[in-house]
Amino acid sequence: MMDPVVFIPGFMSDARAFRHQIEALSLDRPVQVASLAGSDSVRDLASLALHGLPQRCALVGHSLGGMVAMELARLVPERVTRLVLISTDALSELPGVAAARDTMIARARAGRLADAMAEALPSGALAPGAGRAGVLDIVRQMAERAGVDAFHAQSRAMQRRPDQQGTLRRLPVPTLVVCGAHDRLFPARRHEVMAGLLPQGRLVVLEEAGHLPMLEQPAQVTDLLDRVLRA
Repeated sequence: MMDPVVFIPGFMSDARAFRHQIEALSLDRPVQVASLAGSDSVRDLASLALHGLPQRCALVGHSLGGMVAMELARLVPERVTRLVLISTDALSELPGVAAARDTMIARARAGRLADAMAEALPSGALAPGAGRAGVLDIVRQMAERAGVDAFHAQSRAMQRRPDQQGTLRRLPVPTLVVCGAHDRLFPARRHEVMAGLLPQGRLVVLEEAGHLPMLEQPAQVTDLLDRVLRA
Protein backbone atom coordinates (compact mmCIF):
# COMPACT_ATOMS: atom_id res chain seq x y z
CA MET A 1 0.00 0.00 0.00
CA MET A 2 1.19 3.52 -0.77
CA ASP A 3 2.18 5.87 2.02
CA PRO A 4 -0.70 7.86 3.51
CA VAL A 5 -1.29 11.44 2.39
CA VAL A 6 -2.04 14.09 5.00
CA PHE A 7 -3.76 17.21 3.69
CA ILE A 8 -3.41 20.40 5.73
CA PRO A 9 -5.97 23.01 4.61
CA GLY A 10 -5.14 26.69 4.48
CA PHE A 11 -6.38 29.80 6.25
CA MET A 12 -10.05 29.43 7.31
CA SER A 13 -10.39 26.29 5.20
CA ASP A 14 -11.33 22.67 5.77
CA ALA A 15 -11.43 19.44 3.79
CA ARG A 16 -13.68 21.06 1.17
CA ALA A 17 -10.66 22.94 -0.16
CA PHE A 18 -9.14 19.59 -1.19
CA ARG A 19 -12.38 17.80 -2.06
CA HIS A 20 -11.41 16.85 -5.60
CA GLN A 21 -7.94 15.68 -4.60
CA ILE A 22 -9.17 13.70 -1.58
CA GLU A 23 -11.83 11.90 -3.61
CA ALA A 24 -9.36 10.94 -6.35
CA LEU A 25 -6.34 10.00 -4.26
CA SER A 26 -8.26 8.08 -1.60
CA LEU A 27 -9.10 5.42 -4.19
CA ASP A 28 -5.65 3.84 -3.83
CA ARG A 29 -4.07 5.20 -0.65
CA PRO A 30 -5.00 6.25 2.90
CA VAL A 31 -5.89 9.93 3.21
CA GLN A 32 -6.13 12.15 6.30
CA VAL A 33 -7.04 15.79 6.82
CA ALA A 34 -5.29 17.69 9.60
CA SER A 35 -6.93 20.43 11.64
CA LEU A 36 -5.76 23.99 12.20
CA ALA A 37 -7.72 24.27 15.44
CA GLY A 38 -6.25 24.54 18.91
CA SER A 39 -3.57 27.21 18.74
CA ASP A 40 -2.56 30.59 17.32
CA SER A 41 1.01 29.44 16.62
CA VAL A 42 2.37 27.57 13.59
CA ARG A 43 4.77 25.65 15.79
CA ASP A 44 2.03 24.63 18.22
CA LEU A 45 -0.30 23.66 15.36
CA ALA A 46 2.43 21.42 13.98
CA SER A 47 2.98 19.85 17.40
CA LEU A 48 -0.75 19.15 17.67
CA ALA A 49 -0.85 17.64 14.16
CA LEU A 50 2.12 15.46 15.04
CA HIS A 51 -0.02 13.40 17.43
CA GLY A 52 -2.14 12.06 14.58
CA LEU A 53 0.59 11.87 11.94
CA PRO A 54 1.28 8.44 10.42
CA GLN A 55 4.75 7.02 10.98
CA ARG A 56 5.59 7.81 7.35
CA CYS A 57 3.48 9.97 5.07
CA ALA A 58 3.32 12.59 2.35
CA LEU A 59 2.26 16.09 3.39
CA VAL A 60 0.18 18.43 1.22
CA GLY A 61 -0.27 21.91 2.68
CA HIS A 62 -1.98 25.01 1.35
CA SER A 63 -1.38 28.57 2.62
CA LEU A 64 -1.24 28.41 6.44
CA GLY A 65 -1.40 24.64 6.07
CA GLY A 66 1.77 24.78 3.99
CA MET A 67 3.49 26.67 6.79
CA VAL A 68 2.43 23.98 9.24
CA ALA A 69 3.65 21.32 6.80
CA MET A 70 7.08 22.97 6.66
CA GLU A 71 7.23 23.00 10.44
CA LEU A 72 6.32 19.31 10.54
CA ALA A 73 9.08 18.62 8.03
CA ARG A 74 11.47 20.48 10.33
CA LEU A 75 10.35 18.52 13.39
CA VAL A 76 10.24 15.01 11.90
CA PRO A 77 11.95 15.00 8.47
CA GLU A 78 12.46 11.24 8.71
CA ARG A 79 8.69 10.70 8.67
CA VAL A 80 7.94 12.83 5.60
CA THR A 81 8.26 10.96 2.31
CA ARG A 82 7.00 13.70 -0.02
CA LEU A 83 6.04 17.33 0.46
CA VAL A 84 3.68 19.49 -1.61
CA LEU A 85 3.49 23.20 -0.82
CA ILE A 86 0.66 25.14 -2.44
CA SER A 87 0.17 28.93 -2.38
CA THR A 88 2.28 29.45 0.72
CA ASP A 89 5.43 31.18 1.94
CA ALA A 90 8.63 30.17 3.72
CA LEU A 91 9.30 33.73 4.90
CA SER A 92 8.04 35.32 8.09
CA GLU A 93 5.25 37.88 7.76
CA LEU A 94 6.13 41.33 6.46
CA PRO A 95 5.45 44.09 9.05
CA GLY A 96 2.90 45.90 6.87
CA VAL A 97 0.90 42.74 6.26
CA ALA A 98 1.06 41.81 9.94
CA ALA A 99 -0.35 45.24 10.87
CA ALA A 100 -3.16 44.85 8.34
CA ARG A 101 -4.14 41.56 9.98
CA ASP A 102 -4.75 43.42 13.25
CA THR A 103 -7.36 45.51 11.45
CA MET A 104 -8.95 42.40 9.95
CA ILE A 105 -9.13 40.74 13.38
CA ALA A 106 -10.85 43.81 14.84
CA ARG A 107 -13.32 43.82 11.96
CA ALA A 108 -14.14 40.14 12.46
CA ARG A 109 -14.54 40.64 16.20
CA ALA A 110 -16.97 43.48 15.49
CA GLY A 111 -19.31 41.09 13.70
CA ARG A 112 -17.99 41.67 10.19
CA LEU A 113 -16.33 38.34 9.47
CA ALA A 114 -17.39 38.41 5.81
CA ASP A 115 -15.71 41.80 5.34
CA ALA A 116 -12.56 40.59 7.11
CA MET A 117 -12.44 37.53 4.85
CA ALA A 118 -12.91 39.70 1.77
CA GLU A 119 -9.82 41.63 2.82
CA ALA A 120 -7.82 38.53 3.76
CA LEU A 121 -8.73 36.82 0.48
CA PRO A 122 -9.82 39.44 -2.09
CA SER A 123 -11.47 38.23 -5.26
CA GLY A 124 -8.52 39.60 -7.22
CA ALA A 125 -6.30 36.92 -5.67
CA LEU A 126 -8.18 34.34 -7.75
CA ALA A 127 -8.04 33.85 -11.50
CA PRO A 128 -10.67 35.78 -13.43
CA GLY A 129 -13.46 33.90 -15.14
CA ALA A 130 -16.81 32.23 -14.62
CA GLY A 131 -15.51 29.88 -11.93
CA ARG A 132 -14.40 32.61 -9.55
CA ALA A 133 -17.83 33.15 -7.97
CA GLY A 134 -18.22 29.47 -7.17
CA VAL A 135 -14.81 29.30 -5.50
CA LEU A 136 -15.57 32.40 -3.44
CA ASP A 137 -18.85 30.82 -2.32
CA ILE A 138 -16.97 27.76 -1.02
CA VAL A 139 -14.54 30.08 0.77
CA ARG A 140 -17.49 31.90 2.38
CA GLN A 141 -19.04 28.64 3.54
CA MET A 142 -15.78 27.39 5.05
CA ALA A 143 -15.15 30.71 6.81
CA GLU A 144 -18.67 30.81 8.28
CA ARG A 145 -18.22 27.31 9.64
CA ALA A 146 -14.79 28.11 11.11
CA GLY A 147 -16.02 31.28 12.81
CA VAL A 148 -14.53 34.40 14.36
CA ASP A 149 -12.34 32.67 16.94
CA ALA A 150 -10.64 30.65 14.21
CA PHE A 151 -10.11 33.81 12.15
CA HIS A 152 -8.44 35.46 15.13
CA ALA A 153 -6.22 32.48 15.98
CA GLN A 154 -5.20 31.70 12.40
CA SER A 155 -4.46 35.36 11.68
CA ARG A 156 -2.13 35.40 14.69
CA ALA A 157 -0.46 32.22 13.44
CA MET A 158 0.14 33.85 10.05
CA GLN A 159 1.51 37.00 11.69
CA ARG A 160 3.97 35.12 13.91
CA ARG A 161 5.02 32.32 11.58
CA PRO A 162 8.70 31.38 11.63
CA ASP A 163 11.07 31.76 8.72
CA GLN A 164 11.51 28.30 7.20
CA GLN A 165 14.20 28.96 4.59
CA GLY A 166 16.71 26.92 6.58
CA THR A 167 14.23 24.05 6.82
CA LEU A 168 13.80 23.98 3.04
CA ARG A 169 17.55 24.03 2.42
CA ARG A 170 17.97 20.91 4.57
CA LEU A 171 14.87 19.05 3.41
CA PRO A 172 15.92 15.64 2.02
CA VAL A 173 12.69 14.66 0.21
CA PRO A 174 11.12 15.39 -3.19
CA THR A 175 9.06 18.56 -2.87
CA LEU A 176 6.56 20.05 -5.30
CA VAL A 177 5.84 23.77 -5.05
CA VAL A 178 2.58 24.85 -6.72
CA CYS A 179 1.17 28.33 -7.19
CA GLY A 180 -1.31 30.19 -9.34
CA ALA A 181 -0.13 32.93 -11.65
CA HIS A 182 -2.94 35.22 -10.40
CA ASP A 183 -2.16 34.83 -6.69
CA ARG A 184 -1.67 38.32 -5.22
CA LEU A 185 -1.22 37.05 -1.64
CA PHE A 186 1.80 34.83 -2.26
CA PRO A 187 3.00 35.65 -5.78
CA ALA A 188 4.87 33.27 -8.05
CA ARG A 189 8.20 34.95 -7.28
CA ARG A 190 8.03 33.77 -3.65
CA HIS A 191 7.40 30.23 -4.83
CA GLU A 192 10.39 30.46 -7.16
CA VAL A 193 12.52 31.32 -4.14
CA MET A 194 11.18 28.35 -2.18
CA ALA A 195 11.77 25.93 -5.03
CA GLY A 196 15.30 27.28 -5.44
CA LEU A 197 16.10 26.55 -1.81
CA LEU A 198 14.95 22.94 -1.97
CA PRO A 199 17.54 20.24 -2.82
CA GLN A 200 14.81 18.25 -4.61
CA GLY A 201 12.34 21.01 -5.39
CA ARG A 202 10.19 21.53 -8.45
CA LEU A 203 7.96 24.51 -9.19
CA VAL A 204 4.72 24.46 -11.17
CA VAL A 205 2.92 27.73 -11.90
CA LEU A 206 -0.69 27.26 -13.01
CA GLU A 207 -1.56 30.03 -15.44
CA GLU A 208 -5.34 29.83 -14.94
CA ALA A 209 -5.32 29.81 -11.14
CA GLY A 210 -4.81 32.16 -8.24
CA HIS A 211 -4.57 31.54 -4.49
CA LEU A 212 -6.80 28.43 -4.48
CA PRO A 213 -5.59 26.24 -7.35
CA MET A 214 -7.07 23.11 -5.74
CA LEU A 215 -10.53 24.60 -6.34
CA GLU A 216 -9.80 26.73 -9.39
CA GLN A 217 -8.01 24.01 -11.38
CA PRO A 218 -8.88 20.83 -9.46
CA ALA A 219 -8.07 18.29 -12.17
CA GLN A 220 -4.66 19.80 -12.84
CA VAL A 221 -3.74 19.85 -9.16
CA THR A 222 -4.96 16.29 -8.65
CA ASP A 223 -2.85 15.12 -11.58
CA LEU A 224 0.22 16.92 -10.22
CA LEU A 225 -0.25 15.34 -6.79
CA ASP A 226 -0.79 11.88 -8.22
CA ARG A 227 2.41 12.13 -10.23
CA VAL A 228 4.62 13.36 -7.40
CA LEU A 229 3.19 10.81 -4.96
CA ARG A 230 3.84 7.95 -7.37
CA ALA A 231 7.37 9.05 -8.27
